[in-house]
Amino acid sequence: MRLNNKKENSFCIVFGFHYICSNFMTSLKEKTANGLLWGSISNGMQQLLNLVIGIFLARLLSQSDYGMVGMIAIFTALGSSLQEGGFISALNKRKNASHKDFNAVFWTSIAIGISFYLLLFFCAPLIAAFYHQPKLTALTRYITLGFVISSFSTAPRAFLFRNMMVRETSIMTITALAVSGIVAIGMAYTGMAYWGIATQTIVYILVVTLLSYYFSGWRPRLHFDFTPVREMIGFSSRLIATNVFNIINTHVFSVILGRLYTPSDVGNYTQANKWNTMGSSLISGMISGIAQPVFTRVEDDSDRQKAILRKLLRFTAFLTFPLMLGLALVAKEFIVILITDKWIESASILQMLCVAGAFLPISTLLYNLIISRGHSSAYMWSTIALCMTGLVMALLMSRHGIHAMVLAYVVVSIAWTGVWLRLAQRETRLSTFEFIRDISPYLLLSVVLCLAAHFIAGGIENIYLRFFSKILLVAVPYLCILRLLGSTILKESIKFIFKHQI
Repeated sequence: MRLNNKKENSFCIVFGFHYICSNFMTSLKEKTANGLLWGSISNGMQQLLNLVIGIFLARLLSQSDYGMVGMIAIFTALGSSLQEGGFISALNKRKNASHKDFNAVFWTSIAIGISFYLLLFFCAPLIAAFYHQPKLTALTRYITLGFVISSFSTAPRAFLFRNMMVRETSIMTITALAVSGIVAIGMAYTGMAYWGIATQTIVYILVVTLLSYYFSGWRPRLHFDFTPVREMIGFSSRLIATNVFNIINTHVFSVILGRLYTPSDVGNYTQANKWNTMGSSLISGMISGIAQPVFTRVEDDSDRQKAILRKLLRFTAFLTFPLMLGLALVAKEFIVILITDKWIESASILQMLCVAGAFLPISTLLYNLIISRGHSSAYMWSTIALCMTGLVMALLMSRHGIHAMVLAYVVVSIAWTGVWLRLAQRETRLSTFEFIRDISPYLLLSVVLCLAAHFIAGGIENIYLRFFSKILLVAVPYLCILRLLGSTILKESIKFIFKHQI
């Protein structure tokens, strides 16, 4: 299949995508390109910092330490989602949002954050009793302080998001990650175990909150008018419900494992899921930073929106399939080299999760289109159905062990890409054939190369040589074959990289 299409127009996308419709508004093109530029820089730097921090912490801490924090991860995630309240997306969707709208969200978010913290403060003993871990009472009360701190940043972060200030957001998140990581490593080194991971979360939220005010320039007023919130609640409430079920779907394994198994089992799963998330979010985070605002600004032109969607699909597939399937290929070597063989049990879990992670950025792109069209209810019900399906499958497979549960999750996650596609098709005239044609070359090429690398390099005894051989056997042929096929994406990527060296 020849990937070159001379009729396609160029559009700038960082680290690999320099093509968008030529009739697209210049200002939006520039914002999109800059957003993707800083989005890719931010995600790349974040994953690099996460890699370094993760290596130090994994070597210093035990599976049980990660398991303790992993058990309450669902509660911290739920609190963060409820505190944000879907207002960032609602403000982005709102026409001509004023300071009055942001101010109403500011005070509402604080009220929700404090209320949810108090609820979990008094429920902490119940959480500890559920897991049969008394130490979780104090840990829960400590880590959930982040809800209160984070509630002060919802409005300024919404301002940054609405105005596509990705550069400022990138600097903010990288700084917060670096500072919180240093604190966590220092605490772990002094023997404070899981308290270091908990403090990392709180410090990260604190730095993000402070810098969000610095970069946005937005300031609240002591004025209480919640009329804008009442007007946005219909849209945002559906996003809240959606996020709640999304979080349940993401953390259901930690809850079931924490209840039925040991903290060490939770720790192994948490470690594997962390590395998988780092890989997939490298792409999905960059796409999420610009997709929704861009789709919103062209919502009145379905042809233009479809053209942007297809080109973003090709770019996403171009990056995510070799990255995630490649990570699955080298999972065992990756784990042993970076965080020692004490975590080897997490490697097989990581391999399975990476297969699902390969499709996550594509799903992210599709549901961002759905949200941008104002159909938060469709997004909500689809996510609820996904969550319930995943929960039922996890419970049914729990008797067969962790690997059976993860395998069921992978199957459901990949299959649900078809659901997101069907919903996106209602908003655009994107056909299933066009979707498959856009992503299949990169998927098939990545699968074939990963299988070949596995058989060719699998017999190498030296773990370092085997690790790098597998990477080279996938990366080099992948780029060479695309170049021989005349891939427009690859050509524009190379052109953009040389044109915008940083």
